[in-house]
Amino acid sequence: MVITALVENQTYSELKSMHGLSLYIETKNHKILFDLGPDKTLFENAAKRNIDLSEIDTVIISHGHMDHGGALKQFLEKNSKAKIYVQREAFEPHYTKVLFFKIGVGMDAGLKTHPQIVLVDGDYQIDQELSLFTVKDGEKCHSRANDMLYEKDQKDRFLHEQNLVIREEKTALIMGCGHKGVVNIMEKAKKYHPQVCVGGYHLYNPALRTTVPKEVLNEIAEELKKYRETEFYTCHCTGKAAFAYLSNKMPNMHYLSCGECITF
Repeated sequence: MVITALVENQTYSELKSMHGLSLYIETKNHKILFDLGPDKTLFENAAKRNIDLSEIDTVIISHGHMDHGGALKQFLEKNSKAKIYVQREAFEPHYTKVLFFKIGVGMDAGLKTHPQIVLVDGDYQIDQELSLFTVKDGEKCHSRANDMLYEKDQKDRFLHEQNLVIREEKTALIMGCGHKGVVNIMEKAKKYHPQVCVGGYHLYNPALRTTVPKEVLNEIAEELKKYRETEFYTCHCTGKAAFAYLSNKMPNMHYLSCGECITF
């Protein structure tokens, strides 16, 4: 299995960085995109790595925010065969609130009925290799960075968020922003015994430029220390300060920047 970050907030390679996420994953049976990023960055970076996006057979959109699914329309213009798995609620309106202003951060609802879209309700088994799961309880180690995100007239409950499990010789857990909390997601995923966990933890508020308190980071580190056999690769919405703090407490905590690959 090879996981390559094609869209991510930081880059130390020839690829362009962008606030968002898209991971290209090659397995024995699939060529997968986990999230698509917000714009044309995915296509520019894929071209630099000679990755033919028309050959993608499976797309997972982790949740209904544009920095993860904003490039969906452009992708559908380039690829006519991939099945795109999205939680049904992902096409509902989503907002961020800055002061008293609501700013839309949702995906294009007009794409909901596209024939390549597979609307999912909760956990879903794609095949023997790929599984999707959702998390209902997200209160443990709550990140205040979530509190500025809304659905309709209430704070976002992130019912539109899903996670991917890939099972080959080793097992990988792939998250988007981990809005439900990496600790809560890992608790549900522990039955799969993932050797690798990749994704953001949403511990940084970009509007206020603040990181969650150290007390929360300490709680997360203590919880994740239970998984000594798992290599954690975080990215995107975790934030530099939170990553530095967590990696200082956990030798198995790494950062996956744009252009970097994990092979196992």
